[in-house]
Amino acid sequence: MTTAPAPPPVRSRVADLAAAQIASWQQGYLADHSAAVAALARLRRGAGRNAAEMPDLWSLVDTGPLHERNSAYRALSEVELTRAEDALYTASTLWALHQQSRATAMHRAHRPEQPAGLGAAVRRLMPPNDIDEPVRRRLVRAATAATPLLLAQRLRDIVVLLRRADIPLDYGLLAAQLYAWQWPGGPETVRREWGRSFHTRPAARQPGENTPPPTATTDTESATDLKDAS
Repeated sequence: MTTAPAPPPVRSRVADLAAAQIASWQQGYLADHSAAVAALARLRRGAGRNAAEMPDLWSLVDTGPLHERNSAYRALSEVELTRAEDALYTASTLWALHQQSRATAMHRAHRPEQPAGLGAAVRRLMPPNDIDEPVRRRLVRAATAATPLLLAQRLRDIVVLLRRADIPLDYGLLAAQLYAWQWPGGPETVRREWGRSFHTRPAARQPGENTPPPTATTDTESATDLKDAS
């Protein structure tokens, strides 16, 4: 049994690869290049689904760089490689769903002076100085998902809300967190990161971002606060 946490260098490698590939697709999509538009349409069908169920995407999500071994990168173990591939696939498909029909970039690297990641993005869905409980509950449910597949499905619901409000997300960071999630102690680490960014004072809403109406939910699970969940 693997008991070590996610190796930090591999986490960074996953983040860089996801950011580079998604940025390339995004640039092409926003420029209305047919190949990028077609790639996005294929990718978004995989959002919230297991990579093994989507062989059509295996040739689209380029995991080749993960296999490289050179002066900058060591060879990854089979466990590292599988978890990195799954994280890259999940982040890419969620971005495609997020970017669909949007005229501005939905993958956006965070600025150092701003709270980063999913928690901060979800907080920007809410009115200033107020908490939208149905939206917060969605983040809590994602943070307490029992499996990577369930996590991807719950993230899909959140991404739909972010798309509706034109709120971008750093998908390089998300890919790194999806990779870390799969290791012992990883869910707790990621929950802490999401909770910290959620509770950090958000930046002012950017032009073009819309606040969606409160989201109805049928969730009957207890809405444990993110800080308690971590």
